[in-house]
Amino acid sequence: MKILVTGSESFVGKELISHCKDQKIQVVGIDSVKPDNPEYEFHQKDIRSDDISDLIPSDIDALVHLAALSRDQDCAGKAYDCFDINVMGTLNVIKAGIKKNIKQFIFASSEWVYNDFGLNEEKDEDSLIDIAKHTSEYALSKLVSEANLREQFNRESNSITILRFGIIYGPRKNNWSAVESISNKVKNNEEVSVGSLKTGRRFIHVSDIANGIIKSIGLDGFNIINLTADDVITLNNIIHETEMICNKKIKIIETNSSEISIRNPSNNKAKEMLNWKPEINLREGLKSIFDFI
Repeated sequence: MKILVTGSESFVGKELISHCKDQKIQVVGIDSVKPDNPEYEFHQKDIRSDDISDLIPSDIDALVHLAALSRDQDCAGKAYDCFDINVMGTLNVIKAGIKKNIKQFIFASSEWVYNDFGLNEEKDEDSLIDIAKHTSEYALSKLVSEANLREQFNRESNSITILRFGIIYGPRKNNWSAVESISNKVKNNEEVSVGSLKTGRRFIHVSDIANGIIKSIGLDGFNIINLTADDVITLNNIIHETEMICNKKIKIIETNSSEISIRNPSNNKAKEMLNWKPEINLREGLKSIFDFI
């Protein structure tokens, strides 16, 4: 098997390539950032470049498009830059892929395309999304790209797989999610302040995301699939599990117990269609990040 990965030097990209190496999957990588001594075929290129199609091999099994401005804070108040890279860049890459007649285009989307969740509400890939309720440029850029890719599929019929990633955490030194950030505070302090301990997300380890991407290779047609954890992980869960690992007890200050924020996107479709499930539980995931926090 052979794949092309844009954003190959991103957090997810590096993890994906590591898994590909273990599974003997050949990788061609494209990124605007040049790695030190890459162990895969690498090309330094902006995804908006007119000649990016020249770098796409004709024999790849899938083009995995990870390259993007991938954090809300990188996009907030910067709508032009956000859409130029995330929307126009994606259109440029899919156009290049169609030119090379690729078998499958895999797009990294986000659970942030779902708008408001009710307190006990679970959403799936068929849940109605109200674009008018979105105020995040990042979420809008992913949602618009999803719509553009659906239109491209209707026109060209190349297989397109949209993977809506949950909130990703894992071993890294920066760009932390709430998992790394709160675990860091518990590990290094005697007191931690949070809004509501019941606030939660289906946080998912980067290794499980990489496995999900690989499992999706070869999927036919147009598909949208959530890659999220099995259950909502609350801030209280993160604190408690970190305390257990550190063998310590901290003081917790809950500043707004009634202001509970839950995001709960289902992963049932991924389990059914991809024969995939998250393998790393919270305690194992926290142990994997301990040297980085």
